[in-house]
Amino acid sequence: MAVYKVIVATGDMVEAGTNNSISITLVGSYGESRQTTVSFLFLPGKERSLSVHCGQDLGPIVLIRLHKWRLFLEDAWFCKDVRVTAPNGTLYRFPCYQWLEGVTTVEVREGSGKKLVDDKLQILKEHRRRELAARQEAYRWKNFAQGWPRCLSVDSIFELDSNIQFSRIRASNFTGFLIFQGASHFLSGFLLRRTSWNSLDEMRTIFSRTQGRDIGGCL
Repeated sequence: MAVYKVIVATGDMVEAGTNNSISITLVGSYGESRQTTVSFLFLPGKERSLSVHCGQDLGPIVLIRLHKWRLFLEDAWFCKDVRVTAPNGTLYRFPCYQWLEGVTTVEVREGSGKKLVDDKLQILKEHRRRELAARQEAYRWKNFAQGWPRCLSVDSIFELDSNIQFSRIRASNFTGFLIFQGASHFLSGFLLRRTSWNSLDEMRTIFSRTQGRDIGGCL
């Protein structure tokens, strides 16, 4: 009996958690484990630990499969990463950093960088082929107008996969940060000031007060 210690981490954004069922399959060069349930509840920024029991040593773990099942209502989940410790103490890291939506299975390769020629196992070659096909399907291009650069073949950003829409989430967060900054400067007397600064010390007082709030009071 080989026992693998697994840690599954959820992203720390507000809606990253889920109450859907998440399970995992470990895939090694000698075989794969049974599908093992991780949990039915994931909270943002938290980790879940579990043990995966296998009848034999799986060899080097080359990828994992994350399975998401909808229990009642759809609840997307953002997986940060997965760490697997083999019985011999070897630690394998699987950076995920993507949303899982609906009833789906996502395969994540081990985190060390590999080139195409490094994929000796057929399962890794197939994974790379499927990943390339999925990217080609997601990033289809069209001509907006003659002489213009090509653009994505969608009518709205909401037609894109959630993981491609991540830039929109970042933009929303950045807008909120700008609003906060503007309010901080207004309350500090920086904005709408009608007179000149009296001294550099006065400027330092205002900026140290606003920046201290922005970066947790480090200044």
